[in-house]
Amino acid sequence: MEEVKKEVYSVWALPDEETEPRFRKLMEALGSEFSGPRFDPHVTVVGAVNLTADEAKKMFEATCDGLKSYTATVDRVATGTFFYQCVFLLLQSTPEVMKAGEHCKNHFQCSTTTPYMPHLSLLYAELTEDEKKKAQERANALDNTLDGLSFRINRLALCKTDTEDKTLESWEKVAVCNLSP
Repeated sequence: MEEVKKEVYSVWALPDEETEPRFRKLMEALGSEFSGPRFDPHVTVVGAVNLTADEAKKMFEATCDGLKSYTATVDRVATGTFFYQCVFLLLQSTPEVMKAGEHCKNHFQCSTTTPYMPHLSLLYAELTEDEKKKAQERANALDNTLDGLSFRINRLALCKTDTEDKTLESWEKVAVCNLSP
């Protein structure tokens, strides 16, 4: 019995086609100014689980089946304490957003002890507190109507995300599904 290779998968909720370019533009500006890697705008709903390709695909399909598109609203630009949460848009923990997160977690049977903090990362980087503050101010300066911005989440993506790879070069979208309206 050969061992089936497990890889690290994440599930991302993707912003609608109208809002996506706006986030991307902001992320590219911050990334070039603060030397962060490029990545797609997303809200992680399931973070880093070890699965075989088959398991991941099955779980992903089941997750997509039972989820409708939903609205997310930006609370504010915030900073975090580690590389993958350097500067991000903190989203309001509305029942709709929390339920979607819960739904995805359940399908991926991942029990995390940390409560779900819905956010859309703008910058991955190792920065000092001062630099983070600068990046946060820069984000607000580049796009000053982020607070309270509502957008639709209408797709989910299954991604291979090796969290050891800080260049993100190995990261790959394996599947994308459209959520029913």
